[in-house]
Amino acid sequence: MSATLDLARDLIARPSITPDDQGCQELLGTRLSALGFTLEFINSGKVTNLWARRGKSGPILAFAGHTDVVPTGPETAWTSPPFQPEERDGMLYGRGAADMKGSIAAMITACERFIAVHADHQGSIAFLITSDEEGIATEGTVKVIEALEARGEKIDWCLVGEPSSVKQAGDVVKNGRRGSLSGTLTVRGVQGHVAYPHLADNPVHRALPALTELAATAWDNGNDFFPPTTFQISNIHSGTGATNVIPGTVEVLFNFRYSTETDAETLQQRVHQLLDQHGLDYQLDWFHSGKPFLTPAGKLVEAVRAAVRDVTGMETELSTSGGTSDGRFIAPTGAQVVELGPVNATIHKVNECVSISALDQLSRMYEGVLKHLLA
Repeated sequence: MSATLDLARDLIARPSITPDDQGCQELLGTRLSALGFTLEFINSGKVTNLWARRGKSGPILAFAGHTDVVPTGPETAWTSPPFQPEERDGMLYGRGAADMKGSIAAMITACERFIAVHADHQGSIAFLITSDEEGIATEGTVKVIEALEARGEKIDWCLVGEPSSVKQAGDVVKNGRRGSLSGTLTVRGVQGHVAYPHLADNPVHRALPALTELAATAWDNGNDFFPPTTFQISNIHSGTGATNVIPGTVEVLFNFRYSTETDAETLQQRVHQLLDQHGLDYQLDWFHSGKPFLTPAGKLVEAVRAAVRDVTGMETELSTSGGTSDGRFIAPTGAQVVELGPVNATIHKVNECVSISALDQLSRMYEGVLKHLLA
């Protein structure tokens, strides 16, 4: 059994459903402390956060990840218990295998090998690990970044272990992510009997033209790195459940995934302007979970590309697709951020799994990034 596989199994065996770390970071801290890392737990509420650093000078290369996992769903649907790691046909099964305990294990073993050869490496190596990535993400990485910013401690390069790959480890890396802006829109009308519509005011009927226009609007054209901004309605709820009652309100949940061609404030202004033009009586509550970020060509991107090439012989593809990640909290500090992890085909699913050989490949890729930047 490889060192990376062994550690991944130990992490998966801990049922760390968000935000409960279940001792994962203590296990990681033990390994890092033995390598000369200084450990700092920046916990918040029920969330466990670890900042570990080896070295006192810059530049800082930080590995970022999360020990929390999503719920398993019905365990009877799993071929093997989700928190009892099992190897079958070259794959390691268990909740968190791909998202992202496998990546964290690979980061640790990469550092162990690198430091064994380069004990006097340049700059600093750091780990930023949280148990609040799969949840609402308000007490995790953002709290660590706030603490670092308060004392002027700056990450230069950040490698996030999110599962970025599509068919094999390293074929796709994320050098950016779209921003995410959500809204809860409540349109008010007057409840009444469907037989007497003149005595009521149907908010669904009033809202539909505005919603149609929102869905048809071109918000921007995107750019060389990002597709155009998208608007999607995710939920509409109204009515009492009776067929003979005109509802008094309709609630609409929607989300923007937006590019660097716009910003949250502009999107909010445009939505309010459109709703006002339709004369709606409404309330709109916004939730902004992260700005878009982009890491263009530079030292980190080139180091990651070279590391993937050295291990696999292929040229990786740069992408900004997918959802949000904790990179959205790190990039605004000025850090270059790239996400490199295993294949994402089974994340959040029943029978989540990761290729065992890919774990060792990832570890060598992470070690390659360390060599290119700090050796």
